[in-house]
Amino acid sequence: MSSISDRVRSLIDKSGLSLHDLADKADLDAEQISECLSGTSPFSAVDLAVIADEFHVSMDWLLTGAEPPLAVAARTTTGKAAEALTVARDYVARRADLDKLGYTQPWRPVSPTAPAGSSYAVQGEALAKAARREVQRQGRLVVQGGLPELIEAVFGADVAVESLGDGFDGLAAMGQGAKLILLSTTSNPARQRFTLAHELGHLLAADDQDVHLDRDIFERAQKLDPSEQRANAFASVFLLPEQTLREAVSAVGLTRESFAALCCDFMVTPATLAYRLLKLRVIDAGACDYYKRMTMHEAAVVADRVDEFDQQVAVSEAKRLPGLLVRDTHAAYEAGKATLRPYASLLGVDVDELRDQFESAQDNGGTA
Repeated sequence: MSSISDRVRSLIDKSGLSLHDLADKADLDAEQISECLSGTSPFSAVDLAVIADEFHVSMDWLLTGAEPPLAVAARTTTGKAAEALTVARDYVARRADLDKLGYTQPWRPVSPTAPAGSSYAVQGEALAKAARREVQRQGRLVVQGGLPELIEAVFGADVAVESLGDGFDGLAAMGQGAKLILLSTTSNPARQRFTLAHELGHLLAADDQDVHLDRDIFERAQKLDPSEQRANAFASVFLLPEQTLREAVSAVGLTRESFAALCCDFMVTPATLAYRLLKLRVIDAGACDYYKRMTMHEAAVVADRVDEFDQQVAVSEAKRLPGLLVRDTHAAYEAGKATLRPYASLLGVDVDELRDQFESAQDNGGTA
């Protein structure tokens, strides 16, 4: 299939739809599409965006015939990882389509200052310090809540959360103009938060360039991988910076109760905090073994912060759409560069119902 027309025609043939059926279903002009298929006139960017969305392919494939690398990865991975890669492929394809419409993802990497020849752990620490400096430069704080929003605002990486079951933590996808972190919903918000920071580390380090998949970031075998060591070091320092942590320990001392409170303050698992304190030589190996056996729920009980923890659980168990992708898809519609269909399918709502909402809001002088 050497041309755009060939690829569009093949999609229509495989669907079993007639040209007029497709036009009615996708709000296209049948006569105009017929002219495009015959080569009389070129496809418009809006038409291609609608066709790509209707048939769940990328505009990149329609324009070039090249299949995105994430699709290949999805076919060679089984179980929940395959589901995650399929979701990531859809989001990446949507960003690629927006990029062609002039909505480029605002990716903003940082420049670490690790000495040449440094270990992967040292590279991760340097990267985390550079990332925190950028957060501070923008007048923000790495606090308990709102980490996905902070990452989108400061670094320009999209963050999505999907229900992908146990045994899968997250992935970082890079390519086709997209920078995406995809996490699994979980009842352990502290683990999800560490995974989010870990995947940000993969993005900022440009690991793998296409997709870096993490089934279980805490698995022993995975920790031996050099890029995992760097991402874990990044997450530890990004979430638990040395000076801030030392000041917090100094202010309250270290008891079972204060340790539990620190887990809640920083929203990290007891094991993460214990290992970080051990590395900083605040505690010894015996104390580390003692504290790391505590669960996050136990920490919340000991710190008398169960209600707060339950609120965090509710957030970590909820699906989250990638914020930048949602924003730009809506902007493309508002600017007349795309129809309402891509925005509706991204939100997972019926396009006609969404159109009615917009029209109702306009009639009332507001916005949907």
